[in-house]
Amino acid sequence: MNKEKLQKITEALIFASDTPISVKQMQSIIEEVKPKQIEQAVQELNESYRQTGRTFTIVSVAGGYQMVSRESYAAWIRKLFHKKIKARLSQAALETLSVIAFKQPVSKPDVEAIRGVNCDGVIHTLLERKLIKLSGRGEGPGKPLVFKTTDEFLRYFGINDISDLPKPREIDEILKEEKKPEEVESLDALKAGEAGADQNTDKGTEPGTEVPQPVDSADAVE
Repeated sequence: MNKEKLQKITEALIFASDTPISVKQMQSIIEEVKPKQIEQAVQELNESYRQTGRTFTIVSVAGGYQMVSRESYAAWIRKLFHKKIKARLSQAALETLSVIAFKQPVSKPDVEAIRGVNCDGVIHTLLERKLIKLSGRGEGPGKPLVFKTTDEFLRYFGINDISDLPKPREIDEILKEEKKPEEVESLDALKAGEAGADQNTDKGTEPGTEVPQPVDSADAVE
């Protein structure tokens, strides 16, 4: 298969998929190409988009590729989808999700011990929105259910892997920039969740990462 045809097929598959599509999925469809060839095709497509000033690009998110509009056009697109934009996560939800993200797998009692408040409602909301999921049972007394983040979490926040979450120093840099009051509050919520987890001595994923608030946000919900 020549390079031009591979680029067109790759572009068509990414464009048609309503969720991030992985290289493995595309290879199973195209068959006669290697993963590196598909990855190269994506890079060449993005370079072509850049050179021709296209309003969209292909990003790596949640273990796959997805076509998205460029950030510079967010203001207009936000108006188009004003009534469909996802509701912004509340401060309580952000703190809880932050703890789960870098302590996963973690149980509800451990999350509540870190935050100092009951998390039943917030965890229920996060489960409903498919940002977290059950991941078996822990080793503590009663073997409590433990939770971890999902691929939808990665997609929601526009990252490819948990390791891509911003570090505390990066959050500090964002806070120094000019931000809307509600955005600063969201970042403060993340830092509060991270600080509480740092004080917890239970075993789990090493702290040091936090969950960023999505840019496209509306009214806060728990």
